[in-house]
Amino acid sequence: MLRILPPLLLLALWIWAFIDCLTTPEKEVKHLPKVVWVIIVLLFPLVGSIAWLAIGKQRGALRAPGRATGPQVAPDDNPEFLASLKQDQRDRDTELLKQWEADLRRREDELREQGNGEEPDKR
Repeated sequence: MLRILPPLLLLALWIWAFIDCLTTPEKEVKHLPKVVWVIIVLLFPLVGSIAWLAIGKQRGALRAPGRATGPQVAPDDNPEFLASLKQDQRDRDTELLKQWEADLRRREDELREQGNGEEPDKR
């Protein structure tokens, strides 16, 4: 059992480092291009994995400015997102109201023109 444990740990480290390297955004990769890091991790499992985890990626407080530092909030709990939805809905409603008013004016004008030339139906 003890003979199998080190190779399994090495394999787990290698797979974890490889997947982490692939899924890391290009902005967070340090020192070398991302493709070079992937090749290093693939060709040198132990050294490449340790190097990637130690120096290849920005971690923690070193991350690029502009990233959200707090916990992520679901869209239905985010007040900014909900406000933007309400504003979008108001904009759509305003545009729809303008279209309806224009259509109503056009129909009223058509009815006036018909009323000037013809006698309205009496029912």
